[in-house]
Amino acid sequence: MEGLTTSRRDFGPHKVLPVKFYQPDQFVRSEENMDLLTTYKQDYNPYPVCRMDPIKPRGSKYPCGDKMECLPTYKADYLPWNQPRRELLRPEHHYRPASTRFDSRTTHQDDYSIKGQVNTMSCKPLAMPKLCNIPLEDLTNYKMSYVAHPMEKRFVYEAEKFRPCEIPFESLTTHKESYRGLMGEPAKSLKPAARPCGLDTPFSNTTEFRDKYQAWPMPQMFSKIPVTYVPPEEKMDLLTTVQAHYTYPKGAPAQSCRPVLSVKKGGSRFEGSTTTKDDYKQWPGMCPELVKPVPQLNIPTEPLDCLTTTRAHYVPHPPINTKSCKPPWAGPQGNIPVEGQTTYSISYTPKDMGRCLASYAEPPGYIFEETDALGHRIYRPVSQTGSLQSSCFSVGDSENPNQRELAVSA
Repeated sequence: MEGLTTSRRDFGPHKVLPVKFYQPDQFVRSEENMDLLTTYKQDYNPYPVCRMDPIKPRGSKYPCGDKMECLPTYKADYLPWNQPRRELLRPEHHYRPASTRFDSRTTHQDDYSIKGQVNTMSCKPLAMPKLCNIPLEDLTNYKMSYVAHPMEKRFVYEAEKFRPCEIPFESLTTHKESYRGLMGEPAKSLKPAARPCGLDTPFSNTTEFRDKYQAWPMPQMFSKIPVTYVPPEEKMDLLTTVQAHYTYPKGAPAQSCRPVLSVKKGGSRFEGSTTTKDDYKQWPGMCPELVKPVPQLNIPTEPLDCLTTTRAHYVPHPPINTKSCKPPWAGPQGNIPVEGQTTYSISYTPKDMGRCLASYAEPPGYIFEETDALGHRIYRPVSQTGSLQSSCFSVGDSENPNQRELAVSA
C-alpha cells in the first residue's frame, strides 16, 4: 500500500506571502466650530404666560346676609356647676421607711435553707404481667339506662311577606332643608406672582461638562486587510480511500429472507359498514332556548318617600333617673394584722438528714469486691441477714431496687 493520502495528493504547498498591514490616514482636526443647535431650540416657540380666570362661579346658590351663630350645642347645654371640690376618701399615709439598710433577703430564703440530695428507696412494686381469663364487661350505665325518645317535628316559622310603605317619598334631606349658604370672604390664593419670562436673555450654551472635560488624545486604530482568497486551479478529487481501493466487482444487493405475503384476489367488494355506523345515527342538533325566570316584582312608579321606620314611629321620651342599689361605703377598715400561717408552715415536720454511704472512702458494713469496666467500685454487704440486706445505694443508678450491692464511681 502506498503512503500517499488524499490530503497529500490534493492539497499541494502554496507560496506564502508576507502580511500587509493597513496604514490609516493621519487625523486632521477640523477648524470649524460645532453647531450646538438642537431640535428643541429650532422647533419650540415660546408663548407669553398669563394668568387664567377661575371657572368656578363666586356667587352662592342661596345668598343670605345673616351672620352665622357659632355657638355649638355642647357649650349651650353643658354648663359647669358651681360646687366645691370634694376631698379624696383615702386613708392617711402613716408609712415611714426604715433607717437601716435593706438586706434584700426574703422570708423563703431565711426559713428554707438549701439541703443536699437524698437518695430514697423506691417502694414501687415490680411490674408483673397480670393474666386474667375473665372477659371484659362492656356494659355501662349509659347503655342500661338510656331510653331513646322519639324526635319531635321541628317547628318552622313562616316568613312574613314584604309590604311596601304607602307614604310617598319627599326627596328632602336635612342638608337641603336646614343648610343655607352664608356669605363669606373669598379664598385668597397663595400662589406666588407670575414672573415675566426673560425672552431677550440669550441661552447659555456652555455646560460644566464642556468647560472641565479635556479630550484625551486618541491613538490610531490599526485594522488588518483580509487576504484575498485565491481558489486552486486543480479540481478536487472527491473519491475517498474506501471508494478508490476497496471495490466489490462481484457485489449484488442483499436478498430478503422474509416470505412474500400471499394476497388473495377476489371479485367481491370490501364491505366498509360497521355496527357503530349502522346503529348510531347522527341526530339533528338544535340549540335550546334560554330559560328565563318570570319577573314577579313590580317596580312602583311613584317616587320613594325616604321616610325610615325610626322617623315614622319613634316617639321621644324624657330620660328617667334610675336609683342606684349599690350599698354605701363603710369607710376604711382598721389596722387588722394579716394571718401569716399557711398549710405548709403548719404541716411541715423537719427530718434529720442522713449521710449517704457512697460518700465514705470505705462504707461501713460493706466490703470492696471489684471494679467493673465502667470504673465503678462494687461493694458487698458483710452480713446478708442484717438491716441493710435489701438496701441499694448507687450513685450512677438510683432507680433499681433489686440490686443488692453498692456501686461507687471511682
